[in-house]
Parts: sequence; C-alpha cells; structure tokens
Amino acid sequence: MRVVDLFCGCGGLSLGVLKAGMNVVASYDNWAAAIAVYNANFDHCVHAVNLGNEDDAAALIAAHQPEMIIGGPPCQDFSSAGLRNEDNGRGGLTLSYARIISKVLPTWFVMENVSTIIKTNKLTEAKEIFKSQGYGLTQIVLNAALCGVPQKRKRFFLIGKLDTEDDFLAPYLRAKLSSKEMTLRDYFGDSLGLEYYYRHPRSYARRGIFSIDEPSPTVRGVNRPLPSGYKLHPNDPVSCLDGIRPLTLHERSMIQTFPADFKFFGSKSDIEQMIGNAVPVNLGTFVANAINAYINDAGKS
Repeated sequence: MRVVDLFCGCGGLSLGVLKAGMNVVASYDNWAAAIAVYNANFDHCVHAVNLGNEDDAAALIAAHQPEMIIGGPPCQDFSSAGLRNEDNGRGGLTLSYARIISKVLPTWFVMENVSTIIKTNKLTEAKEIFKSQGYGLTQIVLNAALCGVPQKRKRFFLIGKLDTEDDFLAPYLRAKLSSKEMTLRDYFGDSLGLEYYYRHPRSYARRGIFSIDEPSPTVRGVNRPLPSGYKLHPNDPVSCLDGIRPLTLHERSMIQTFPADFKFFGSKSDIEQMIGNAVPVNLGTFVANAINAYINDAGKS
C-alpha cells in the first residue's frame, strides 16, 4: 500500500502505518522544526509545502500515485484545550485536506483529529466533499488506552474508501479494541523508576498527581514542573509530595509510543508541541491493522 502523509508533524502516524507494513512514500508539512525531526527519523522524503494551496499540493501529491492518503489537519481550532473557534483559520485546513483528496482520489484516506471535531461545521463540510467523490466513510472516536497506548487519549478518525458503503470498517476497529485500558506499568513495567508523577492540570480544581497503575492522562504540548506551593487535591493518590516529579520529554514521547531511539531536537517548546500534537504511534498501527484485516477479508471473498 503506497501511502502519503499530509500534515505529518514529527511522524507519529507515519511510523504507525509503517509498523503495520504499509509503505509511506512521501510526507508533507509546513512546520520547519517538525520537518527537521521527521527527516532525521525516516528514509523517505518529507516536503515543505503549504497545503492550503490545494491545487499545487494536489499536483505534487498525485505524482506519488498514492493508494492511501493519511493525515491530521491542525486541530487547535477544534480543541477543548482552548477557546474553540473553527473559523480561526487552521480549521479551514480540514477542508483543504478534503479537497486535496477529492483531486487526487486515492482508494483510501485516513483523517485524524481531536474528538471535539464531531461538533463542528467543518467536519460536516469535509464529509460532504468526500461523499461527493464516492467515498464510503467510517467515523469513530478511539480511546488510545484501548488501542495499545498507555494513555487515556480520545482521538477522532474518519476512514474513507472509494465505492464502499458507510461504516465498512467499524466492525474491524471494534473487534480489535482491548477490554482493559493500558496502564503505564503495563507498558513500561518498572523501568520508569517511579510510582507517581506530576502532570500539570488545566485547573487546580483537578488533581495533578497520577499513578503508573493507570493510563497517563492526555500528553499535551506543555509540561510544567511541580509548583512549590502545590496543594494536594482530594483525588491525588499520595499523602505527600516527596519524590514527585513531572515526566521528562523522553518519557512523554515514549507514552506517545515513539520508540526510545526516536530523535527529537530543537527548542524545548517545539519538542513539547511536536510530542503533544503527535498521533500515538501504536494508535496509528491499530487503525492500519484494521484496514489490513478488512483488505485481507475482501481478498478472500
């Protein structure tokens, strides 16, 4: 399966589908820091392109003859983490993604985003574009902790295939879900060398201390130290703060299921943003394996 990754960032989704045996032949983004990291970790080309220039981008992408296009258009305008406004500008790149696919017409596409995109008009418009070109669509919100990732992270996926009925992939995705959320201990064993850690809450009305015997909360694009005046929350699973620390950049990248030898570099803020924005590698593999299972079954019929 020849795959092109749009809005590839540092490459979580690319690496995920590669692990499932697919062939990523090219990737595209417009963020110089992420492109540098991507180039250091992959053998295929990553191109610096403004994907908002849809006609030019589509011509470049079509030259690779992709059977599948994957990607996660920027999600900040849809995210619950800030002041959600789908018309701020970046939300329009979801429509650019849809229009590029409608021009290139790969057999398959996979679009990933935050779960709150389901409430937006931009998603409705994008789906209308896909349907007008004959794509059958499967829409699902997946909890990464049920998909081989030690992190409670809900992400939206829209998977399309030409000339196919809607919801075609749903049984394959649901069949592969774990019955139990993966914890940090499940994934790392005791190798982290800690039992509890600090994750800065969005509000001090929420707890900030977590155990490795539960999934990590969503890895975000910020990571702050334990404040000197932090007061224990009733739901914190400790009685004192001795030895409590935040997770390191490297640990946070591994919670996103990047391999330990994946190379991150650049400014601290850029690396944090790359890690926080990334699709967990194993979540990408989970979706790609469901697609592989569907293709294998179709080949038998």
